[in-house]
Amino acid sequence: QLQLVESGGGLVQPGGSLRLSCAASGFTLDYYAIGWFRQAPGKEREGVSCISASDGSTYYADSVKGRFTISKDNAKNTVYLQMNSLKPEDTAVYYCAAASTYYYCSGYSYEYDYWGQGTQVTVSS
Repeated sequence: QLQLVESGGGLVQPGGSLRLSCAASGFTLDYYAIGWFRQAPGKEREGVSCISASDGSTYYADSVKGRFTISKDNAKNTVYLQMNSLKPEDTAVYYCAAASTYYYCSGYSYEYDYWGQGTQVTVSS
């Protein structure tokens, strides 16, 4: 059974940091692009970051560029999203997703085949 499980969310003050994890089971991440998405109440889901399978190239939304870093540990079959300098507007449910697009990754949700259940990130003082 193919499964993605996110963890690491929580409540953090503005300016703080969190590291989200996305652990895969039932398949290897070696051949899948992995994306992080988020959805705030009343807003559409947006692509935050992604990492390709072929060469580890990455993409970041302008809103998180310079603050968030995506990385992948193939040995642990896990992808991470390090989030620094968090802002209240980063508050959302964060989802990871896998796409069988080996040579690139995309910030568009329709490209992704498998999704995790999400983890809540709340940035508030």
